[in-house]
Amino acid sequence: MSDEFQDIARRFRPLTFGAPEALDLMDDAAVIPSRPGFDLVVTKDALVEGVHFLAAERPDRIARKLLRTNLSDLAAKGAEPYGCFLAVSWPSHYDAEARDQFAKALGEDLSHFGLSLFGGDTTSTPGPLSLSLTAMGWVPQGQMVRRKGARIGDDLMVTGTIGDGYLGLLAAQGRLAMLSAEQNRALEDRYHYPRPRLGLGQALRAHATACADVSDGLAADAGHIAVASAVGLELDLERVPLSEAALAWLALQDDPVAARLALVTGGDDYELVCTVPPDQREAFMSKAADLGIDATPIGQVVLEPGVRLSWRGAVQNVRTLGYQHGE
Repeated sequence: MSDEFQDIARRFRPLTFGAPEALDLMDDAAVIPSRPGFDLVVTKDALVEGVHFLAAERPDRIARKLLRTNLSDLAAKGAEPYGCFLAVSWPSHYDAEARDQFAKALGEDLSHFGLSLFGGDTTSTPGPLSLSLTAMGWVPQGQMVRRKGARIGDDLMVTGTIGDGYLGLLAAQGRLAMLSAEQNRALEDRYHYPRPRLGLGQALRAHATACADVSDGLAADAGHIAVASAVGLELDLERVPLSEAALAWLALQDDPVAARLALVTGGDDYELVCTVPPDQREAFMSKAADLGIDATPIGQVVLEPGVRLSWRGAVQNVRTLGYQHGE
């Protein structure tokens, strides 16, 4: 047995939690059974060291962010997590201890969110640490919430608070010395440990016409809904919910409008942005509140294509709505 297979058996076989689909990670494949009355939702994300997380980041943080960013995609579809596949390309500076820390944290999060590892691959690389995770979830047949579906007159809504991921990266880089140690910790926590809104699945399926998770930036991901739905969106910057730490940072900025624009275009929040008919808004907000999640109306779906960001009635010109993926 090669070192690769020994590593898989020791580090990752326990993460299957005995799921029969995984075949003990012995067959270089998995068998996914059908589930009558449900559709299988599949999503895939990749993370690269120095691009999606800081170089020399703690392995446990990398593992949790990798899984949770994928689960945020499932949350936006109203899906229930089921299982995942993992691919890792290890550079030489990730030694046995670092790999153990990664596997331990991933296993803890898989258990917490109710998934099993079904398979994947591990390789070595001379380049940066590169990871990819494919996550799967179940949704009642025909009920997956898409980006396409927003209707003119719908309310544009967002969960939680926005801008903490952007500020969390600055905090992790030591660039927020003007804030308290507690505020820096809170922002770093949001950056390192996304909180996928999986509990909202039933409420989304019942009330939302379209949904996306906020990874590239609130404005950009709202824009994905607009494009898919062939509608326009008006987003009121003054209504975007901000955390206590973000408000403290905002109060110190010379240009509060430019600062708010930075928060809604910065990305890494992993909240949900969705469209809900006005007559269902209160029901959606109530169900979210029952889960301890704030859902805030921040704008409307309109006929004219595009995303317009406004501040006290004045439309703001922005160079980009959010993170731009490479070609």
